[in-house]
Parts: sequence; C-alpha cells; structure tokens
Amino acid sequence: MKNNTVVKALAALFILTLIWGYNWVVMKLAVQYASPFQFAALRTFLGAIMLFIVLYLTKRPLELKEFPAMLTLGLLQTCGFTGLLIWALVQGSAGKTAVLAYTMPFWVMLFAWPMLGEKVQGWQWLAVVFALFGIVLIFDPLHIKSDGFSMFLALCSGISWAISAIVSKKLHQRAPHLDLLNITAWPTLLGSIPIILIALIVPAPPIQWTHTFALTIVYSIFLSGSLAWVLWMYALQRLQAGVASMASMLAPVIGVLSAWLQLGEVPTTGELIGMLFIVLSLVIISAISIKKHMPVDLAQGQE
Repeated sequence: MKNNTVVKALAALFILTLIWGYNWVVMKLAVQYASPFQFAALRTFLGAIMLFIVLYLTKRPLELKEFPAMLTLGLLQTCGFTGLLIWALVQGSAGKTAVLAYTMPFWVMLFAWPMLGEKVQGWQWLAVVFALFGIVLIFDPLHIKSDGFSMFLALCSGISWAISAIVSKKLHQRAPHLDLLNITAWPTLLGSIPIILIALIVPAPPIQWTHTFALTIVYSIFLSGSLAWVLWMYALQRLQAGVASMASMLAPVIGVLSAWLQLGEVPTTGELIGMLFIVLSLVIISAISIKKHMPVDLAQGQE
C-alpha cells in the first residue's frame, strides 16, 4: 500500500470524524425547532431516499433481499439507535449523549458472548471495567439529575446499535454477497416507517422551518449521511477496520468539545472522568480489533 494512499485515507477518516462529531450539536439544535420524532422521520426517510439515489447512480443492486433481517436491522439501527438518541437530545446534553451512544462497541463485545460465542477474555475485561465505571460516573446514581431519563435513552440507543451490529455480522456471514450500500439503504427506509407513524400520531407543535432547522436537515442528510458514507467506504477500503474504528472514537470527543464551545454544555468533573474511562475502554477494544484483524463489515465499520 502506497504512503500517499494511506495519507488520503486517513485524511478522509479525519474529515468524517469531524462531520460525525459535530453532528451531535446539529441534532441538538434541530430538536429545538421540531419534536424528536419529526426530526428523526425527516432525517431517516430523506436519508434513505438519498441512499437509493446513490444506489441507482452507481448501478448497484436495488432489490430487497433477506427481508426479515433487513426489517430487524431497520428497527434496531433506525428506530432503536437513531430514534432513541434524537429523543435523548431533547433534555440531555449533546456531549453526554454522544459518549453514551458510542458505548456501542462495548455492548457488542458483551452481547457477542451469548449471541456469537465470542468470549470476553484478557484485556477485554479491563475495557469492561473501564466502561462500566465510566457509565456509573456519568449517571451519578447518588445524585440523579433531570437528564437521567435522556441518559438512559442514549445508553439504550448504543445497546440497540450494538445488537444491530451483531445481526449485521450474522447476515454478512450467511449472505456475504449482499451489497453493503444496499443493506444500509433498505434498513434505513424500513426503519423510517415506524418513526414516521410515531411522528404523525404523537401530538407535537408544528415544525419551525427556520434557516437553522433547514441547515440541520441538509447537514444530517448530505454531510453526516451521504458524504460520510462515501468517506467511510473510501477509508475502509484502504485501512484496517480496527484502525478506522479507533479513529472514529474521536467523534464523541469532538461532540463533547463542540457542545462545550457552542452550546455552553460544561461537563462536571465526574462526567469528564467518566467520559475518559469510556474512551479508554473503546481504545482498548479497537486496539484488540486491530491485533486480531477482525473482518470488515458495515456494522463493525460504524463502530
């Protein structure tokens, strides 16, 4: 592999990390002008349409295959992960939501034991201890705050994302020929349908179509959606999955810093220490991933 190619791949990954990191502030701004379900419905449905346009333009397969698995992924990734994290942002801070949602690789490691037979061993136990300690510090159970429910939603979004990653891995093992962009587009579309129904049923004020809200929609669909997908695929094709995964761990850090600077969300000392422990846990998990040369698939890539 030429050095120039590696540099370009790392540059793409760095830009992607900036986009993903700042997206937490963008989503926090969006829910000031629309209900979480309204914004989630727009973000997921229009994002799915964009993915299908990319599929068509790149002449990739459009047909729906493995419907039960696709529907499961849609419910877990789109409803579970995206829907819950946007809901969490209504009362929770963008920084804490980002960190708790990005505990996904930790939950993947735990759930892979009963679901895939991949035992937690060696240094992974240190990652478990760090992650659990960090989560406890952020929640601060002795002093439950007003955002306790939102933090719980953020944690559940990471768990949902983790289970979807395992389902995706099983699907890849069973049907490795499936196009990665196709199995991203269909779950996004299928998962957007329940969110649209919820947005129509749950009473909420009309969307405030301000310039800021319009920009959040554009950012969510074109930058954190379409462009991020292209950058991610470009990086994954040229770097080890573990390297890409470790670099993506900068996203929640950027989310915390962006929310601190732009939204004035100053973490407490306990929250900062908790975030640090979670980041250390994810670094250990990514380092183990690099060492083992884990296979590349979409769900692992998003870790």
